[in-house]
Amino acid sequence: MNKKHDAKENASKENGKVRDYNKQMEKLQVELAHLQAWIKKSGARVVIIFEGRDAAGKGGIIKRITERVSPRVFRVSALPAPSDREKSQIYMQRYIAHLPAGGEIVIFDRSWYNRAGVDRVMGFCSDKKARRFLELAPRFEAAIVESGIILLKYFLTVSEDEQERRFRRRIDDPLRQWKLSPMDVESYRKWWDYTRAYDEMLRATDTDISPWWIVPSDDKERARINCISHILKSIPYEKVKFDAPDLGKRQKRPDDYEEDKTPRRLVPDVA
Repeated sequence: MNKKHDAKENASKENGKVRDYNKQMEKLQVELAHLQAWIKKSGARVVIIFEGRDAAGKGGIIKRITERVSPRVFRVSALPAPSDREKSQIYMQRYIAHLPAGGEIVIFDRSWYNRAGVDRVMGFCSDKKARRFLELAPRFEAAIVESGIILLKYFLTVSEDEQERRFRRRIDDPLRQWKLSPMDVESYRKWWDYTRAYDEMLRATDTDISPWWIVPSDDKERARINCISHILKSIPYEKVKFDAPDLGKRQKRPDDYEEDKTPRRLVPDVA
């Protein structure tokens, strides 16, 4: 009897937590819509970088930011491995092409910091090139900020135990298996190599002009609320008055209109 009571009480608490999370998220997404209107009207340019441990929840935060706004204003840049041509370019070159124009927010799901993380740990670049990147990145970002772009950088952390739990859940769930790449598996095995690389990266590139903001992410819902709240507080937007359009009257069906009788292929109704 006590077990049933405890289970019922735990379920009630969990439902209350979900309702509270959904309520907070809805308020934040309304504010993101206000931010979008201001970005479009003001012509502001914003870059948001998400870095961090694999399975720390970057994709979940990005999804919550973008699911209720226009992809023409909130653009997500998740670049694949560089092509042979891109490998021959200056390292930053392919990222510069994705920086925002006026009226855009670009969200980098991974960014130029690949050079300090996966490239370095997995041997895709030399240690010398990685250290040179760490020297140049603050100057590059200073130039971005001085051009008038708002630059926000977030690093998501997750504990060893929680990362393993999420990886095993991906292995067991067909809907999540696509999220588990060979690089993810290597990041699990090389936890301390990545730890050293990330420690040096944050130490070298956390500046007053472009600081890093750390997002503890063992609790994904809390991380999303905290991160999106911080983004909204970090951009000096104002609410833009919405001028509701006058729909007027729909035109009447013309007397000479004849319905098209051509056979059409309808999607089967299986719902």
